[in-house]
Amino acid sequence: MTIEEMQKRKRELGYTNEMISKMSGVPLGTVQKIFAGITEAPRKFTLDALEEILKLPSADNLPVIYAVGEEPPLRVLRETPSALPIEEWHTVDDYYALPDDRRMELIDGKFYDMAAPTQVHQTILMQMALQLEPCVSDHPGCRIFIAPVDVRLDNDDYTMVQPDILIVCGKNDGDIRRINGAPDFITEILSDSNRSHDLFRKLNKYRYAGVREYWIVDPKKEKVAVYDLENGSLPETYGFSDRVPLGISDGSCSVDFARIREVLRRYAGE
Repeated sequence: MTIEEMQKRKRELGYTNEMISKMSGVPLGTVQKIFAGITEAPRKFTLDALEEILKLPSADNLPVIYAVGEEPPLRVLRETPSALPIEEWHTVDDYYALPDDRRMELIDGKFYDMAAPTQVHQTILMQMALQLEPCVSDHPGCRIFIAPVDVRLDNDDYTMVQPDILIVCGKNDGDIRRINGAPDFITEILSDSNRSHDLFRKLNKYRYAGVREYWIVDPKKEKVAVYDLENGSLPETYGFSDRVPLGISDGSCSVDFARIREVLRRYAGE
């Protein structure tokens, strides 16, 4: 979309700058400058985040689903979150009230379904963790976790995510139920059902929450996008033939994706 097309779509949906900022994770000041024409050359990842929100259908046409077994039923919203007044947003208490068989994330008051991971997803997850754990354990105060583990990303009542892999350094507050605050490192492994969620929504959410480094692993394209969120630089892209250094360790830790590709092919019988 061009800026003009985004402005038109914004008017059609009746969204305010505040709504768009909350949905996309882009700071309000940035949104205001873009739609006012003050920022002449916005960054691509910012435009991608805005487009992702503005191309969604109107909230009025989206269905509502209900969690099984709740009486009265727990309303799981499909609307964009800021199409609702904040008093109607879901909270962490609602998250913990979900049935055990419902895997969902809560982001800015809205629930998102999490599909069951595939065998490829699980293989990459375990192989990455096996390679990272020995090195991470050599760094005092750092811990590695794999999904499912709850992360109360913003330390508020409206967001709880479950990254595939995360590393936390020096932030042990004694809460054994969840991680509070932004991890230092997060990896998400893409699937057909979560591509947009991880590529845009969670990228921006992690960026502004204070995550230092974010990896997006794409099994289909055999690519790894590494975002140095701490310094705001453009992402570096690696293939499944590369050894990818962990930036927060100054490269002392890394993941050999060639080894992971070998395991995937062996499991597939190639």
